[in-house]
Amino acid sequence: MKFVAGAVVAALVGLTALVTVSHGAAVTPQPELRTVEACFQTGERAVPVVLEVASSRQERQKGLMGRDALARDTGMLFQYRHAQGSDRGFWMHNTRLPLDIAYLNAEGRIGSIVPMAPCTSSRGADCPTYPAGVSFISAVEMNQGFFDRHGIEVGDRLVTGSEHCPGR
Repeated sequence: MKFVAGAVVAALVGLTALVTVSHGAAVTPQPELRTVEACFQTGERAVPVVLEVASSRQERQKGLMGRDALARDTGMLFQYRHAQGSDRGFWMHNTRLPLDIAYLNAEGRIGSIVPMAPCTSSRGADCPTYPAGVSFISAVEMNQGFFDRHGIEVGDRLVTGSEHCPGR
């Protein structure tokens, strides 16, 4: 996710991850970020994942843009210092991968899961937005279908650290 130049566009769409329009230029993925081991805890089991952590404004802006693939059971954790409102969300400008995003509260509980389609338009304004619908302080993007495949639902929880992942 990149920032769209212009406060008017930002105000209209209420994005947390805005991008600079690339005018059709190839988008280079950001260098790999630090990773953390984590688990989604459902009522029945723990699902281990490895997450790249995007915690700075620049890292969150770039996100998974320009990537052609995302390894199985890996994703990106977007962390914010302050809670984001329910009208805030993500868009997929210059993102080539179909993704699902889980919006999480301060305890790591999933408040909503939203499927997102790639948007390779050179005009960020042509890309749809995916609002959270709930207040959130972090979000996790995974390959589309990951949450369904593993039975991960709203109310389940993400915990970081391999100690929370049995058998890891």
